[in-house]
Amino acid sequence: MTLRLSDASLRHGQVQALHGIDLQIAGGERVAIIGPSGAGKSSLLQLLGTAIEPSTGTVELLDMAPWRLSAGARQRLRARIALIHQAPPLPPRQRVVTAVLAGRLGQWSTLRGLLNLLHPADVPGVREVLTDLGMAEKIFVQCGQLSGGQLQRVGIARALYQQPEILLADEPVSAMDPVLAEHSLKTLNQHASERGVTLIASLHAVELALAHFPRVIGIREGRIVFDRPASEVSSEMLDALYANEQLVSPPLPLPALSLQIPRC
Repeated sequence: MTLRLSDASLRHGQVQALHGIDLQIAGGERVAIIGPSGAGKSSLLQLLGTAIEPSTGTVELLDMAPWRLSAGARQRLRARIALIHQAPPLPPRQRVVTAVLAGRLGQWSTLRGLLNLLHPADVPGVREVLTDLGMAEKIFVQCGQLSGGQLQRVGIARALYQQPEILLADEPVSAMDPVLAEHSLKTLNQHASERGVTLIASLHAVELALAHFPRVIGIREGRIVFDRPASEVSSEMLDALYANEQLVSPPLPLPALSLQIPRC
């Protein structure tokens, strides 16, 4: 079992973000997490990425309990986990090639990391992953010259270049147009499937979750409402999950799209 949460809860000050979460995800699974704003999706990913310790309960990742490890061992565990941020923290003056190569910093020595800032260590490898995302022409552009959607694709490229065992994505396509969002999620899923990577993504767009992920978890008010194969998620279940939210349930099933991605 790659990931296990047992009665895991999380408080942010006076706010109870998660309540007694029990969850198991096997190696190589691809899972989407959906739910209304403030449901606890990002908090759950923080737990899974060891960014924060649960207030109660336990978290196990890759057969290890991260909060029982030494700081050094926990850092080595984190190097096996990649997180794609909704707004990637990329310095404006940093070039795309350097930003993507940073995915390997946790696996490199300090000296190699510093040398990489002066002379990019693996331009062909970076170009390959950027090509999959339609970003090859931006490899030497500064991040400050990119749009929000392009920055998100750089963040995805960095995570893919890291070659993690667990890949967490927090609203990874929220700034992209529909065509690029479809293509980027397809690329993520293809990468995970081919390499046996466990992929867990929180998504605001329900239709994307149902179209691209075999398993869908619905969260509301910090609790798991349902955990089903995508094919078994009904409009009634979505209506209950998003009750009192302005959501129109997507038609089921969603047809696949054939897309052409611009190289920009």
